[in-house]
Amino acid sequence: MKKIFTLILIFFAVSGCVNAEVLQAGVSVEEVPKALFGTWRVNAKLDKTNSYSTFKPQSADCWNLSRVDGRISLDNPLSGAKADISVNTVEGNLVIFSKKTPYGSNKILTDTVHIRIDGNNFSGINSLTLESFSLVDKHLMKTETATYIIKGEKISGESILAGD
Repeated sequence: MKKIFTLILIFFAVSGCVNAEVLQAGVSVEEVPKALFGTWRVNAKLDKTNSYSTFKPQSADCWNLSRVDGRISLDNPLSGAKADISVNTVEGNLVIFSKKTPYGSNKILTDTVHIRIDGNNFSGINSLTLESFSLVDKHLMKTETATYIIKGEKISGESILAGD
């Protein structure tokens, strides 16, 4: 009994000393490659969907990914859109992140991005799910999905410099 109590005290003492910032999904901010941060020109081409009338066949965007107070923020200076993202996985230069945002009065858009960073470029996929809910009783009425092939080119930020 005394050993168990001692182990519990050691656990709380050690965990109280840990000062790493952790994102909601459990990935430490320090694990996210610095190359992710900066401004990217992103091109997306529709690969598959169940709703061609909802999703554009292609798009060009600007993503600014930044770290602020232990959070990672993605904003689009062209559209004015801004959201905190949850980093799900970091494995070397592979980063998977997601965000969920309201879309209109009765819809939720979930965006999950898988990218592999290679210097000042990345490639990957962006999976979108748009759920539409009844305004009356909030039940799910429709789910529309799309997968885009995406390519990004760094236009400013930390890793744009040689040797970084």
